[in-house]
Amino acid sequence: MDPRDTRSSYVPLPTTADEAAAAASAAASAASSRRRLNVLVGATSSLLLLLSLLGAALYMSPHNGADHEPTILKSNEQAQPSKLKPAVSRGPSDGVSEKVSAVRGPAGSFPWSNSMLQWQRTGFHFQPEKNWMNDPNGPVYYKGWYHLFYQYNPDAAVWGNITWGHAVSHDMVHWYHLPLAMVPDQWYDINGVWTGSATIGPDGQVYMLYTGSTNASVQVQNLAIPSDLSDPLLLHWTKYEGNPVLTPPSNLLPKDFRDPTTAWFDNSDSTWRIAIGSKDDSHAGIALVYKTKDFISYEQIPGLLHKVAKTGMWECVDFYAVSASLSSANQAIDTTVLATMSNSQDDVRHVLKASMDDDRNDYYAVGRYDAINNKWKPDNAQIDVGIGLRYDWGIFYASKTFFDPVKQRRILWGWIGETDSEKADIRKGWASLMSLPRTVLFDVKTKSNLLQWPVEEVEQLRLNSTTYNNLTIDTASYFRLSASRAAQLDIVAEFEIKNTTLEKAVEADEEYSCTTGGGAAGSGLFGPFGFLVLADKSLSEQTAVYFYISRNSNGSLKTHFCHDETRSSKATDIVKKVVGNVVPVLSGETLTMRILVDHSIVESFAQGGRTCITSRVYPTKAIDDAAGVYLFNNATAGPITAKSITIWEMGSSNNRSYNGNDGQP
Repeated sequence: MDPRDTRSSYVPLPTTADEAAAAASAAASAASSRRRLNVLVGATSSLLLLLSLLGAALYMSPHNGADHEPTILKSNEQAQPSKLKPAVSRGPSDGVSEKVSAVRGPAGSFPWSNSMLQWQRTGFHFQPEKNWMNDPNGPVYYKGWYHLFYQYNPDAAVWGNITWGHAVSHDMVHWYHLPLAMVPDQWYDINGVWTGSATIGPDGQVYMLYTGSTNASVQVQNLAIPSDLSDPLLLHWTKYEGNPVLTPPSNLLPKDFRDPTTAWFDNSDSTWRIAIGSKDDSHAGIALVYKTKDFISYEQIPGLLHKVAKTGMWECVDFYAVSASLSSANQAIDTTVLATMSNSQDDVRHVLKASMDDDRNDYYAVGRYDAINNKWKPDNAQIDVGIGLRYDWGIFYASKTFFDPVKQRRILWGWIGETDSEKADIRKGWASLMSLPRTVLFDVKTKSNLLQWPVEEVEQLRLNSTTYNNLTIDTASYFRLSASRAAQLDIVAEFEIKNTTLEKAVEADEEYSCTTGGGAAGSGLFGPFGFLVLADKSLSEQTAVYFYISRNSNGSLKTHFCHDETRSSKATDIVKKVVGNVVPVLSGETLTMRILVDHSIVESFAQGGRTCITSRVYPTKAIDDAAGVYLFNNATAGPITAKSITIWEMGSSNNRSYNGNDGQP
């Protein structure tokens, strides 16, 4: 297949509502057949789950579905984020976070055409060939292959019957889909093979710890190892006969004990340590630590690694070291090899991250780890876990990192869910995808945050490019940029505002935020300005990615980086918001952003990845050849200069299925 082919691959879609219903019924029938093969307790649990889903309440809320004016230039027009509630709930009753962002508009579902739905499938992001996916699990590099496991429903495009999907790649861009790695077939995971992590021991053994939901819906931790360590594809897994290896402590609820981390090694007592997330009876998020020598027998270490009040259940906890030294800032730390660092080492920091069940966002903080006392402390308590920094200010959840020994880097994966209706997902036959894999580094300049950036391998998909230098755009203006195939793009831009322009600001604008600032249609002295992607010629559909500079009362400037999704689609049954946050900009720095557009996903990175935003968008008009990209400026203080803009059209990864020949794809 021609790598220049930017058409996404997809399964055939039903052409009528009856056929869509038939497809959903067939998926349910397949799931039922699979469950009948399980033990009786598994069938009983599935029946209880089905009954709970049938009894779930349906919610609807008012929504202003009126068309927006086809312009970004009206300063008196305020963006109207959609306020739609889930149409059905999946997950919480089983003891995990909400897995449905399905919504209903005031008049029911939007009349999606097949071409609209087919267009939504991505060209270079990882997603299964069909059906539902969520959390990344156990990413690991083994014998020449990057492995990605993930939560997967093999029977339908909705959450349920969670197994482990599996794919491998040599470059984290081009993937081979492999057979299922693990299925819910034992009493300790019959209600779901949930999230887990991989650790490779010094002897080469791969330990996969994962959460299982038992026949009584209790969350326990289980161990699996490869059936054949000589197999680089790790096709077959053996569950430990003595599972579960960990059960919930008596002071925790049985559904609040999940998602073990990759283990780190502690030289002080030659043990491996793992963290597991939970919450206490005061609704504080907590992380517990256990130690083990063999991954079978565990001892809970007294106290808590960390606790933050009123943050709720911590899912998918991650804990890893980063280099804080200027001399090794670009090199990641493998904590499975390197002994745990002490507080006295200023060139090392530890990152604690948790996925918040309460708001379904991934928060992190940078701090120091005291292994002797089993305590982690943030460098800045004002931006502690759950109340400060996020990996991503859009839709990004249940993330997982791993250490890449080939290029000595830490790689981050995140689950990118849907914000359309469940009915549309069932009709198109799939739901959710992965973020692009991102490198993670400590920002040695700000010393307060991480830097995330798409792995360099993504750049091999770049095709034709167009470059603009010193392009000045006047206030209240927009300019169409050259991109013949605007559904798959990589845009890198650098902006500059003259000091004489900045000096015009005399009044403070410190109350500004992305979510309340009026979106791309608003206007201020220094913003918004940036790009409109996936925009049709009339600009009736557009997704805006932009900067806005505000001035604080003390005279200092603050830069905001935002996505405005409110005009991304004419459809009324999707979630559309304005999202983003402040991005640190140091003295002497210009403003930089990178935007990767891949059909229904837009990932953006400001100032080298200090602030990141991911949006899911579902245009009805700005698709195929009708999609374009524009530069715009709504700042009233004067023109904005783009020192440089380069737009690459992107090829597709053309992921393929495993063919079974000689144990190799």
